[in-house]
Amino acid sequence: MSSDRRRFLWATAVSVAGLPLLGAARGDEKDKPQGSEDDVSAPEDLMREHGVLTRALLVYEEGLRRLRAKDDVGPELFLKTATLIRKFVEEYHEKDEEHFIFPEFEKRNQMVELVKVLRKQHEAGRAVTEVVLRAAAPDAFRKVENRKELVIAVEAFIRMYRPHEAREDTVLFPALRRMLPEKQMKEIAEKMEKSEDMVLGDEGFEKAVDQVAAIEKQLGIYDLDQFTPKTSK
Repeated sequence: MSSDRRRFLWATAVSVAGLPLLGAARGDEKDKPQGSEDDVSAPEDLMREHGVLTRALLVYEEGLRRLRAKDDVGPELFLKTATLIRKFVEEYHEKDEEHFIFPEFEKRNQMVELVKVLRKQHEAGRAVTEVVLRAAAPDAFRKVENRKELVIAVEAFIRMYRPHEAREDTVLFPALRRMLPEKQMKEIAEKMEKSEDMVLGDEGFEKAVDQVAAIEKQLGIYDLDQFTPKTSK
């Protein structure tokens, strides 16, 4: 047998021997769903959580519309939404920002004025949610003065959080990506994932989405197409 022939057979044998291991490695990657939790960056995670807040604000807006129209609306609409906001937004999402995101800017003296305002608005939001929870209690909601206080509080909450989350999404979070190396971004994402499990339990984000969707369905505003403008052809 020629030396060239022997070299060819040897190379082929080595390649074939390595196939099971290579196949197993590829199989592991194949079994891992694309776009899994491991692939979600810290800014992306925070931005999708803003989506839950945005849907909660939509529920608040619908509640206010019905109150103004003197439609039949009970306190549970506001109570359920405020409870979701208290747990998911204020005790989890905002705490992650305060513990893991804001300090990165403060210790580098970057966007400190913006971060200062964001922190201030977190505190203000919690105070407003406290008013909503108190005024939306069934006994309190029956009184006209409490419903008026609730309306003022909900209006203030919506007005503050629309620009609040938009400024974070368009200014703060993109700046975070530019400011931190990839390794540190992954470390923050891991810390946030642990925080979610500790505060909300398993699949905390998914459960929050289900909760706000259930409120939307109860109000009849879950169907996305109903918000499509009706234009004449």
